[in-house]
Amino acid sequence: MTILKTLIAGGQICLKKFYATSPKLIEITQDNKTGIQIISMARKPVNSLNTELLSELKTFLLEAQNSRIKGVILTSSLPTVFSAGLDIMELFNDKEKLTNFWQTLQDTWLTVYSLTIPIAAAINGFSPAGGCLFAMSTEYRVFVEGKHTIGLNETQLGMVAPKWFKDVYVSLIGYRQAELALLRGAMFKPEKALQLGLVDELAKDKMDAIEKCKNYILSYNNISGLARTITKVDLRNDLIEWLKKNKEADTDNFINYIQSPKIQNGLKLYIEYLKKKQ
Repeated sequence: MTILKTLIAGGQICLKKFYATSPKLIEITQDNKTGIQIISMARKPVNSLNTELLSELKTFLLEAQNSRIKGVILTSSLPTVFSAGLDIMELFNDKEKLTNFWQTLQDTWLTVYSLTIPIAAAINGFSPAGGCLFAMSTEYRVFVEGKHTIGLNETQLGMVAPKWFKDVYVSLIGYRQAELALLRGAMFKPEKALQLGLVDELAKDKMDAIEKCKNYILSYNNISGLARTITKVDLRNDLIEWLKKNKEADTDNFINYIQSPKIQNGLKLYIEYLKKKQ
C-alpha cells in the first residue's frame, strides 16, 4: 500500500511516498520543482541489505528511470548510518535462499551502476562493505562530515570482496590505494575519503549533502540526455558485461565460500561478539 503525503518544504511542494511493507524499507521524496527524486533506505536499525530491501530498491530505481524523473539521490532515513552492508543473517540460509539473496544483490547493483538517469549518493553516516559498494556505484558521492567511516572492510570480517566490488574501488581510488585498503579492510573518515577520491564532496549535514547532490544532477540540464547515457554506459560497460556473463560463477563462488564450515563458524563468533557489545 502506498501512502501519499504532500509536504511544503522551503516553499516547494514535494510529494513524499511511504512504501509500507512491514516494517517500512524505503521512503521516497520527490521535489516537483526540480524533478529530482530522493530514495531513502529506511530499514532499522542500520539499513542492513537483505533480499527484501535490495528488491525494493531495484524496483524503485527502475520506476524512476522509466518515468520523467530528472535524477535520483540515494540516501538513508536513519540519522547516523547510510548502510551497514549485507545483512549477516542472510548468510546462514540454505543454498536456495542464499542464491536468491546473492542474485538479488547482483541485479540491484547492476541497476544502480547502469542507471541511465543521473544518480548521486548523500552518504549521511557509517557506510562499510555493501553500503560502500552502493555509494561508490552511483555517479557522485557527498559524504557528511563526522566520526563515521566508509570503505570495503570485508577482510576484517573474514570475508572476500568479489571482483565487481573491487573493480569499482580501483576505478575510484586507483589500484595501489585500493590494494592496500582491501588487504587491510580499511575504513576512511570523511576527510581521508575525499583525499583518496572515494567521495567527491563533503557536507556539513544531510540537508547540505542532498543540496550538493541536487546541484550535481542539475549540472546536466544543458547536456543531451541521450549522449550522457551512452557515454556513461560505455564507460562502465566492461564491468557490467563481465557480471552479466559471470553471474552464475560469481554466485557459486559466493555460496561455496560462505557455506564452508570455517566461515560459518567465524560468522557465528562475530554475531556473538555483536550481542555482547549491545
